[in-house]
Amino acid sequence: MDKMKTAALFDLDGVVLDTESQYSKFWGAQGRTYRPDIPHFDQVIKGQTLTQIFSRYFSDYPAAVLEKITAGLDDFEQHMEYNYIPGAREMLAWLQESDIPAALVTSSNDRKMQAVRRARPELEGYFSAWVTADKVTHSKPHPECFLLGAQLLGRGPGECVVFEDSFHGLAAGRAAGMTVVGLATTKSRAELEGRADLLIDDFARLSPAALWEEIGGLS
Repeated sequence: MDKMKTAALFDLDGVVLDTESQYSKFWGAQGRTYRPDIPHFDQVIKGQTLTQIFSRYFSDYPAAVLEKITAGLDDFEQHMEYNYIPGAREMLAWLQESDIPAALVTSSNDRKMQAVRRARPELEGYFSAWVTADKVTHSKPHPECFLLGAQLLGRGPGECVVFEDSFHGLAAGRAAGMTVVGLATTKSRAELEGRADLLIDDFARLSPAALWEEIGGLS
């Protein structure tokens, strides 16, 4: 690496919190109801914001349908289980203890994040900055969210490591000029191959210090 890595940027769902299987149930039901013409709809829309999903797959539906889905999703997110991806909390705690700042960079909106904060109040201490869908103009795969996260941490792109699980998120991290670590939590390693500088199953394979050292050794 040409620059030392001194900050970490984390996606939320599928990276810090193990929520994607729950979202699959919600969006699987929406797909069967409204888009039965698209097989595995819950997988097709992974990593996309609600605005992107509506624009790409529900543009011909009346506003009442979009409002119904939105209300259903809001209620669903308020009652989800927000459990950690294996090793994620330990990784965040190690970064905090090592004085390496971290930012949360998520496509979730502020209302969903209120539920996350209630369920996991300790996240406030782990992240020095929070970037949500409500704070950016362009969604992933556009790099705006990660560039904003780096700016809030006072770091340049070359100093940052992005942890992501979705195609859109990985593409956004690369477009931002950052080192990208892909987690095979929602996609297989084969699907993620070539999309990240390093692939890991989760954060439990190595100690946080060993993982950060491995990231530092990437060329």
